[in-house]
Amino acid sequence: MKRHLFLILLPFFSLLAGQSVAQLQSCRASLSNDTLVLENDLIARRFRWNNGQLITLSLTDKKRKQSWEWISKDPDCAFPGHTSPSGKGELTTKPIQGQPNQTDHLEVSVTTRLGTLDVRRVFRIYPNIATLSCTFYLRGKASPEWQQAAGQSAAGLDFKNIESQADLNKRTATVPAMDKLALPGNHWRGRAVEFADMTDRNNTLVTEVPYNLYRQPGFLKGNLLWLTDGLSGSSLFVLKESPVSAIQLANPGFDFLVKNGSVQTVGAGILPTDVTETDWVRGYGYTLGLGGMTELDGLRTLRSYQDANRPRRADRDEMILMNTWGDRNKDTKIKEQFIITELQKAAQLGITRFQIDDGWELGKSMNSATPGGSSEAIWKNPKYWTPDPDRFPNGLKPVIDAAKKLNIELGLWFSPSVDSSFKHWDKDAQTLIGLYKEHGIRTFKIDLVQIPDKTAEVNFRKFLDTVMAATNYEVIFNMDVTAGRRNGYHFMNEYGNLFLENRYTDWTNYYPYWTLRNLWNLSKYVPPQNLQIEFLNKWRNADKYPAGDRFAPANYSFDYLFAITMMAQPLAWFEATGLPVEAFQTAKLIQTYRTNQTQIHAGHILPIGDEPSGKSWTGFQSITSDTEGFLLLFREDTPEGQDMIKTWLPAGKRVSLEPVAGAGKATNLVILKEGRLSVTLPTPNSFGLYRYKVLN
Repeated sequence: MKRHLFLILLPFFSLLAGQSVAQLQSCRASLSNDTLVLENDLIARRFRWNNGQLITLSLTDKKRKQSWEWISKDPDCAFPGHTSPSGKGELTTKPIQGQPNQTDHLEVSVTTRLGTLDVRRVFRIYPNIATLSCTFYLRGKASPEWQQAAGQSAAGLDFKNIESQADLNKRTATVPAMDKLALPGNHWRGRAVEFADMTDRNNTLVTEVPYNLYRQPGFLKGNLLWLTDGLSGSSLFVLKESPVSAIQLANPGFDFLVKNGSVQTVGAGILPTDVTETDWVRGYGYTLGLGGMTELDGLRTLRSYQDANRPRRADRDEMILMNTWGDRNKDTKIKEQFIITELQKAAQLGITRFQIDDGWELGKSMNSATPGGSSEAIWKNPKYWTPDPDRFPNGLKPVIDAAKKLNIELGLWFSPSVDSSFKHWDKDAQTLIGLYKEHGIRTFKIDLVQIPDKTAEVNFRKFLDTVMAATNYEVIFNMDVTAGRRNGYHFMNEYGNLFLENRYTDWTNYYPYWTLRNLWNLSKYVPPQNLQIEFLNKWRNADKYPAGDRFAPANYSFDYLFAITMMAQPLAWFEATGLPVEAFQTAKLIQTYRTNQTQIHAGHILPIGDEPSGKSWTGFQSITSDTEGFLLLFREDTPEGQDMIKTWLPAGKRVSLEPVAGAGKATNLVILKEGRLSVTLPTPNSFGLYRYKVLN
């Protein structure tokens, strides 16, 4: 076996040279004497090979020289009715480097056969990031036991008394488990982080639940589980790479089954009926990371992985995008001259991209103001995705030319055909590829998506992958997560950014502090650079808000509304021609922001202060290095002109704050306990953007 591995790995090392070797040489997979080790310079996980049905032996934090020896000898993954491996298993490695859509890493594939089921785990190891990621693929035939257990969820669990150590170590779920952490010790604490999308219906997007591991199993929901050892203070995290808990495919009803000595990540997103004997079916995955000794250590490890998984490129991914749908006129105004006039006004404001929403196309969607529109059976009309000749008699060229003259990039709205689980995915893909090749359009808002089953998920991914490959990954998708069964924050998120929420003054569901709160809560666990965050025309519908409502949009400056979006990708959610003259004074702030946007977004952006409530001191910190970065502070509607705001800065040192925008002043401050700074802003509902530097 040892010799066999050498023959596999030799091409890997011989193909790499120079700097590439230096970048990837720390990422290794070695198999010797029935022991597989996956590692880089920060993390190592040792497995018993077990013919490819891996059994973890230990996990090591190399930086802190700490190891955890597993107390259970059960295989890491489990599928009901598929237990013992047959054959010797297969191990292959492949360096992934120089790709336009991926950070360089080592890919390690482990394949085993469990009865009638082939299981393939594809691991990803990134240099200098203390994580190991894994994605599941299945092929073959599901066992009768799995077919019977499918859909039982908690009904298939064992609730009998625990009377022995054997009972304690026994698996207690009849649902697929992707991984098992058999951590030693009795003092592990967990924190499950559950996310919500479908933001048309939800306005609480992050929920955290603490949990003390015990002898009996606990059923926790969430895409993220933090684990902290109460004795040593060390922590780990598991990121389940799937849609949000409520809308996952093959949903077992929970994401983590936890108790002393066993933390299982359950639900692979595949039903027994999804498995075929001919094709590999991709399921969900997970990332295991070292959290270190402080919360900041863990968050920066998580963020480093997320940034590696979705590498951003400034010329493609940075934007200040305007979309007119926020003024609720739907497609009634969309036509050539209106768009050209909008572009002229958008340029005055400092917008960098302009997106024509639903209405540019000949076909009429379900959301069109024209009666009888539908988003089904799109391809019965082969001209559905051609420009509407009544609205654009000269095609898209005049508006594209007008945009280019104004140094604005034009984007479009698009709704892939949902019929029969996206069976027309290739036609959809060719439509966007054609728009890119003919007009250079590369920013597409993807809307009205429904992913009810595995076939839809597979075909939707084919649609995205085909467009990306054919355009050399120049296209960026704005993935709408406002409604429907979609992919959320941690799954299929490598294709662009997320259009987070629809908010309208027409319905009085736009409150600036709501938008700030949702971004603030998400920013701890999701890179805000990957989120589109809206600011609206605050002068519209002021009379619709209750009299005396201190949090109504009209009570904030337009600068403040824009500032809320600066750590994310700003979304101007209005018609520029509907703005009053005074709105264009914000062009000065937007220009300042454009000068600094890429630098701000280059950092790890995390929330600081208190959760926004309309009356808090709050904000964000962009950590660009151990000593430098940006602070964005908000004094909401509070009479307190000074606050001891909690940051991620190192206590005991001094820091200089240099104002970039807003109402702040230059100052040097001592960083107090918990990273607190004594900060001031002159008036309620004011903000300050600073560049900071730790001095000693």
